[in-house]
Amino acid sequence: MPVPESKEKKLEVWLRGPFQDVPPLLQPVAHALLQAREEVETLMENFPEHLLWSRPGQVATPGFHLQHLSGVLDRLFTYARGEQLNSAQLAALATEGKPVEPPTTSKKMAQAFHHQVDKAIQQLISTDENTLTQTRGVGRAQIPSTVLGLLVHAAEHTTRHVGQLLVTVRVLESTAQTNSY
Repeated sequence: MPVPESKEKKLEVWLRGPFQDVPPLLQPVAHALLQAREEVETLMENFPEHLLWSRPGQVATPGFHLQHLSGVLDRLFTYARGEQLNSAQLAALATEGKPVEPPTTSKKMAQAFHHQVDKAIQQLISTDENTLTQTRGVGRAQIPSTVLGLLVHAAEHTTRHVGQLLVTVRVLESTAQTNSY
């Protein structure tokens, strides 16, 4: 029985049913990435820009998490394709956690993550389930993993950072509200 559209939008992504064209074994990866994308977009919608590089309690900044979310997906999905990182990816990795010049906004960073999730979903769609147990090397050391291991790790790593981003943003917003009185 289909879920009414008004209720479907309130359901978590994994409860909305299979994602079209994603192989069955990769549905949980797609669900996790799409859920993360929705949460980041909602969280950053009205985020005060002046707090983007703030570190409450010396934890990672919202800016770092937003950069890292896009970067780690790009890197892990690159390894899952059996490729090594290119110079642009290595340069992006070196600048994660640092404000860029010219400055960017939290909305633009959330949009970059949105785009990276789109790319990841397209790769999931084109992934042959028969390749999921194939070995893939990670990093310069070529530490062995598998296609499935990399894709699942990309999903769980993404959700971990979205959780950290959520807490950091809430603390910053709460502190900003308290200090404005």
